[in-house]
Amino acid sequence: MTWRKSSRSGSSGGDCVELASLGSQVAVRDSKDPDGPVLVVSRGVLRDAVRLAAERPEA
Repeated sequence: MTWRKSSRSGSSGGDCVELASLGSQVAVRDSKDPDGPVLVVSRGVLRDAVRLAAERPEA
């Protein structure tokens, strides 16, 4: 798998995730824990999650 981190992620780390394409699915992991758990979801589920997160006011 080839993991990609957001171009908006700074070199100081922070709250970042990395994504890897798996055909019709996408793997998601915490960039600070590359050997940790990986979440695999469909592209549609990821798209909906990102859209909902963008609409939600910051906590």
